Amino acid sequence: MTGSPGPGTLYVVSTPIGNLGDVTPRALDTLRAVDLILAEDTRHSARLLSHFDVHTRVESCHEHNEAAVTPKVLRRLAEGRSVALITDAGTPLVSDPGARLVRAAITAGVRVVPVPGASALLAALVASGLVADRFTFFGFIERKGPERARAIRAVVASPVTSVLYEAPGRVRALLDDLGSAGAADRAAVVAREVTKQFEEFSRGTVGALATAYADAAPRGEVVVLVAAAPEPTGPDEAALRRRAVELRASGMSARETARVLSEELGASRNVAYRLAHE
Repeated sequence: MTGSPGPGTLYVVSTPIGNLGDVTPRALDTLRAVDLILAEDTRHSARLLSHFDVHTRVESCHEHNEAAVTPKVLRRLAEGRSVALITDAGTPLVSDPGARLVRAAITAGVRVVPVPGASALLAALVASGLVADRFTFFGFIERKGPERARAIRAVVASPVTSVLYEAPGRVRALLDDLGSAGAADRAAVVAREVTKQFEEFSRGTVGALATAYADAAPRGEVVVLVAAAPEPTGPDEAALRRRAVELRASGMSARETARVLSEELGASRNVAYRLAHE
């Protein structure tokens, strides 16, 4: 059922990320009709619900209590009640709590229904000017240690656009780390306050943006986007062919010639073999 909420169903409901006009009629219908709303921060969500005259009972479900809340919610769902899960802004589970509850509901045979809407990462991506048909979402990466280093390397090496969330005060550090890892000249975008009054997209290279935020961190919610790594370019085949001719002329075997072309000049194995035998 995709219309009115039904019994024993968990609804994952997207809410606005800043502009209240982005809420969908279906989201409001769902929030008014369910038996219970689970909110990441009940005080924050109270403002949204009050604005739209939603009076459904609200309880908290956040990263610190999700494990304890999940079995209680499952019992309610098993009794035939309908529950909506919302986050402070945007789509639940996307760098927000709720994954444990959704997995448990699926395991228990409960129907999970998405009610789509605003998403900061998608809004930033489509307005960034970077390639958007393929991307990797990293969310908030670790602040320090080997896990952060691995994440930074993954972003720098990614063959598709990378999308990250970051706290405003840590944007400079993130850009510095990406630049130090080899992406200083890579195109990047810092999107802040997406859909809000002071929405801003700052575009440039990773290095230039790091410099731009050296004295003052961006304000508000931030999404950082980094262009894909450039495709590796192999050595020029004409130069490889000339080198192969030189090596064979010196008396080197085709096998050894292929090895030199591959190991010293970076030719692929197939190309090296072909040129060595020409």
